[in-house]
Amino acid sequence: MFYQDLKKFSLTFVLFIFIVFYGNSQESLNVESLSINETYDNVLIKKLNSDKNSSTFLIFIKKEVKLHKHLSHSETIYVVDGSGKMVMGDKNLEVKKGDVIFIPENTPHSVIVTSEQPLKVISTQAPEFDGKDRVFIE
Repeated sequence: MFYQDLKKFSLTFVLFIFIVFYGNSQESLNVESLSINETYDNVLIKKLNSDKNSSTFLIFIKKEVKLHKHLSHSETIYVVDGSGKMVMGDKNLEVKKGDVIFIPENTPHSVIVTSEQPLKVISTQAPEFDGKDRVFIE
């Protein structure tokens, strides 16, 4: 029962994000069809939207994202495709297509891709993200 409720919440949350960010625009966004035509070594980040309240990115990860934290941002991640092993604080998580992960500010997190295809995620950070509060942890 818990997992069914969580899945319903996850889908509702993702729909909410896209309504908030794209509901007033004349363009629509199909999450499943988001792709890139660029070559990249490990991580490719595309900004989808940003204002003073939040920033949303499409991120492709081939290998990993090293352990880091955001000093003044929370982050919500929706896994569009792929799978991985994620560290979030003192938790080890298996993440896969359809998962929604909330990362509170100042929480160390990382991911290692376990799927053959890149991990494709939508990341929303609040407030607006400029990269200055990202701290990598050795």
